[in-house]
Amino acid sequence: MTATMPSPTVLTDTVVRLEPLTGDHVPDLFAASGKDDEVWRWMPVPTPQSEEQVAHIVTGLLANPECVSFAVVHDGRAVGSTSYWNVPGWDLSVEIGFTWYGRAVWRSAVNTSCKILLVDHAFDAHDYNRVMFKTDHLNTRSQQAIARIGGLHEGTLRRHRLRPDGTWRDSACFGILREEWPAHRARLVDRGQS
Repeated sequence: MTATMPSPTVLTDTVVRLEPLTGDHVPDLFAASGKDDEVWRWMPVPTPQSEEQVAHIVTGLLANPECVSFAVVHDGRAVGSTSYWNVPGWDLSVEIGFTWYGRAVWRSAVNTSCKILLVDHAFDAHDYNRVMFKTDHLNTRSQQAIARIGGLHEGTLRRHRLRPDGTWRDSACFGILREEWPAHRARLVDRGQS
């Protein structure tokens, strides 16, 4: 049994709509997050200073055969993006990553809603065994968000990726197993997070 990349689809709940990322989302994405160093601080690309630079990021995501990217739409506008990554096939796992949101939706239900939709889709529609997350070991806000949805810290990959400034990033790795997800999901829904 081997896993394949998820196909682009629309996922929705009462908070967000995840739709396949396209160039049409670029103006909203730039308005939500462009020129904001804090939004892009931990991303593997420099802070975009123009719509053209956001378009370059989007084009790169869409050209990557190991990536299925979504625009995160909230209140009718794209406020960020998130992606499925790295489906090795042999271990029935998928990674959720390259996620960013405009600061206006930080500390809202947007991230939790996105993760519920993506994890549900991974386990229900694609029969994955495991969902993974990686983040910069210095990005405590992201690590806390991953832990809140049920991600278990599994270890750290040392010197895993170069940052845009040329320094090495260690990546903190988290995972959720299929059998763990129902309890985490129920807890999140009970807290009114979806």
